[in-house]
Amino acid sequence: MSANTVLKTSLRNFVAHKGRMALSAVAVLLSVAFVCGTLVFTDTMDKTFDKIFTATAADITVSPKDAETEGSATGRPESLPASTIAAVSKVDGVKSAEGAISSMNVTVVDSHNKNMGSETGAPTIAGNWTRNDLRSMEITSGHAPRGPTETMIDSDAADKHHLKLGDELRTITATGDIKAKIVGIADFKVTNPGATVVYFDTATSQRELIGATGRFTAINLVAEPGVSNTQLKANVAAALDGPYKIQTQKEAADANAADVSSFMDVIKYALLGFAGIAFLVGIFLIINTFSMLVAQRTREIGLMRAIGSSRKQVNRSVLVEALLLGVVGSVIGVGAGVGLAIGLMKLMSAAGMDLSTDDLTVKWTTPAIGLLLGIVVTVLAAYLPARRAGKVSPMAALRDAGTPADVKAGVVRAVLGTVLTAGGGFALYLATQADKASQGASWLGLGIVASLIGFVVVGPVLAGLVVRVISAVLLRFFGPVGRMAERNALRNPRRTGATGAALMIGLALVACLSVVGSSMVASATDQLDKSVGADFIVEPSNGTITPQAAASLKKAAGSGVVSHVTEVKYVKTTLTTPSGKKEKEELVAASPSYAQDLRREATSGKLAAAYGANAMSVGSEFAKKNGVKVGDALTVAFEHGRTTKLKVAAITSDDTVFDKGAMYTNIATATKYLPADRVPLNGMMFAKAADGKAEQAYAALKKSVAADPTVKVKDQTDYKESLKDQIGQLLNMIYGLLALAIIVAVLGVVNTLALSVVERTREIGLMRAIGLSRRQLRRMIRLESVVIALFGALLGLGLGMGWGATAQKLLALEGLGVLEIPWPTIIAVFVGSAFVGLFAALVPAFRAGRMNVLNAIATD
Repeated sequence: MSANTVLKTSLRNFVAHKGRMALSAVAVLLSVAFVCGTLVFTDTMDKTFDKIFTATAADITVSPKDAETEGSATGRPESLPASTIAAVSKVDGVKSAEGAISSMNVTVVDSHNKNMGSETGAPTIAGNWTRNDLRSMEITSGHAPRGPTETMIDSDAADKHHLKLGDELRTITATGDIKAKIVGIADFKVTNPGATVVYFDTATSQRELIGATGRFTAINLVAEPGVSNTQLKANVAAALDGPYKIQTQKEAADANAADVSSFMDVIKYALLGFAGIAFLVGIFLIINTFSMLVAQRTREIGLMRAIGSSRKQVNRSVLVEALLLGVVGSVIGVGAGVGLAIGLMKLMSAAGMDLSTDDLTVKWTTPAIGLLLGIVVTVLAAYLPARRAGKVSPMAALRDAGTPADVKAGVVRAVLGTVLTAGGGFALYLATQADKASQGASWLGLGIVASLIGFVVVGPVLAGLVVRVISAVLLRFFGPVGRMAERNALRNPRRTGATGAALMIGLALVACLSVVGSSMVASATDQLDKSVGADFIVEPSNGTITPQAAASLKKAAGSGVVSHVTEVKYVKTTLTTPSGKKEKEELVAASPSYAQDLRREATSGKLAAAYGANAMSVGSEFAKKNGVKVGDALTVAFEHGRTTKLKVAAITSDDTVFDKGAMYTNIATATKYLPADRVPLNGMMFAKAADGKAEQAYAALKKSVAADPTVKVKDQTDYKESLKDQIGQLLNMIYGLLALAIIVAVLGVVNTLALSVVERTREIGLMRAIGLSRRQLRRMIRLESVVIALFGALLGLGLGMGWGATAQKLLALEGLGVLEIPWPTIIAVFVGSAFVGLFAALVPAFRAGRMNVLNAIATD
């Protein structure tokens, strides 16, 4: 047979079986669409941020050297003296120099005290209006602010919150509140990905955002015509002497883009990971499809072999069909991926992150990657069925078409699967015996991969046992129809194993994450009950509590219903150990009552003593690592402050979740060695109610911070619920992404049943002829589907719970010691799998029921 004939035969078979190929093509399509959609979406996001960062950057920007790392702890950005403007204005090549002020440590609320900030994590930015802002914005209504009672806001925020000229806004800063009326609205010339921007006049910005007059957070320079940014940077660097950061427009844009890019990379690779899972599940669908098509064409392939086709030609014929399937599915998938990216952009815009389709970015690499992945995965998945087709002998032409003699899984498969499963189980066991979480994580990863592959390989062997158990429990109630459904599921263990394995993968991950999530919540709740003695926890949503909110909370302590209020600050230091080693560490500077609010076990010394004059505590791991003991004096260099020696008064156990590794000292000690303008704001606060007055204290504390929507007062019940909600939201997002793999697995069940019905056409006709009703036939196929789905669910949930329990053992090394199996979720998923089976069987069962009896009997 010539190559041309092989191609024609493949094309004919592909067209003849296009209906049977459709679901496999959908699996390829979905997987490729997910990959391409992810790449287009993240590339578009990158382009959007690149454009806005380039548009907002001046030719040359001069800023404090530590501008990126400092400032947020104090609530005030790092700044430069105004005299720097005069110095850089004289530099050769400078056309103009202008001082700019910008701060992201602000909260803007409307007249109803509603936060105007983005809910997607985009920043709220306040500053003065400068000529450089004209690069990226234009005033479309009103005018720029001219006094302390005037402000201007960006049009996106104004539209979203229905603001107009004359409305009042309140901007909460570390120095106080700014009440101002909107006198202008400015429109972005480029896409704004969700930031809220407000402007004030320069004097107000200096006083309220920096807390000092005559200072700026940056100086924007414009180059003379003909002077390159690189040359101007060199000139400015030569003229300035001090801790400055000097950046060209490209350098500033690239630095900002790099910060966003690291976050986008996390999103990209996470989404691609889920796409990979969908591809893995799709492989089983494709293998099953081609295995069944080869089985149904046994006589045809035998005839081809009888008239001279070689094994390679038959093999090649099947692979060409797979190639066609991969090309068709991948091409449509690339287009669907672009549509998916646009849909994600619309979804993000609805959530507050505005993205314009004008910035839609489809790099040539995106369709290339999608096509390559889709085609290669499809062809590789079809390789084993193709090899099996090549082994069909010419004598097969004399037999009835049907499943080749591979009903029982081979001994090699059983042995290999058992070895892999046992090896995976042993790796999981070693993970539970690890002394360090990092060491155990490697064993956990190896155990997951090995046990998953082992279960996939040994699936056909397990199918015989598990399906019989499920059938004994479930199908016996359906009499002869149930027994026929059981036998159909057992007819080809390899097919049942592969179909169940596709569903197993997705559900194993769901079960694993459910166990981990539930255990984390249960462990954190247990630790909260054991460790937190405070009645109330005060948390800011933007990282710090403003001085005015802290003052209001402390004032509540004098009301008689609040016993005490504890302040907690995080101070950066460099410690010198007794051996002379320098370590950068963060001290928790707190009120002495913190020892009551957060109970920490002291392995040596007394924690209360750590809050004495010039004293501190260290964690047990730090003490062990550096040979520190109670009574040692550590040299502590406070960042931007003085250096002193603090006596180690206690060593605390690091067997905890809250404040693991924390080093404590008194706020009075920290403030003694720090300049007043360098003392950090409170990162958290705690409060204790007076005896019998918990409700009154709760109400008083909430009322005291009502003016600041970013500060939340929570009792222990609230805090536990917030922990549960945070983990629940994360898990729900992951479950949503895993839904793609489960959808592909469902398609696999549908495809297997559809092809199985075609394979059993004559058998179905005979059963109908001897009295099986259409209703009984449909029920038989539905029950077969339910059994296959429950088989996959049982394996997946069992495997996933094993993974989750092992992962919890590693979490226990980090203080999360409670294992909790979320049985309601596990049971719901198992029962839901039965409904998935019923749903998957609807179309195949309907088609089988409509089959003409005489035509079915006459089928070869």
